[in-house]
Amino acid sequence: MKLFESLAKYQPQVLGVLRIMTALQFIEHGSQKLFNFPISDQPHALTGLTLTAAILEFAGGILLALGLFTRPVAFLLAGEMAIAYFMAHMPRDFFPINNGGDLAISFCFIFLYLVFAGAGAFALDNRRSA
Repeated sequence: MKLFESLAKYQPQVLGVLRIMTALQFIEHGSQKLFNFPISDQPHALTGLTLTAAILEFAGGILLALGLFTRPVAFLLAGEMAIAYFMAHMPRDFFPINNGGDLAISFCFIFLYLVFAGAGAFALDNRRSA
């Protein structure tokens, strides 16, 4: 259809918005673990893997929001989300809707997409390569 073909010219901008909005949501997961903000009813104990995850989520989310080192950061975060799913969610139940892992899977595949698609518009990576 002509309408959908004409939307293709906005692909870089929409990819940039997807990256930024996903990163902002991801930052919340790290900030909640690190600073209990937004406030959680069940604060996380920061030990070992939880501390590592919190740092990756907070710092990696900021880098993604800025569009800085997008591909390697997205690769690292996709791996983190895959590990989180199989360690924390999969043992509870086979189905993601039942084990609470649907968000981890979504983050994982959005980050994996960013590895291949790049940062899109509104990214510091675009200035670095110029």
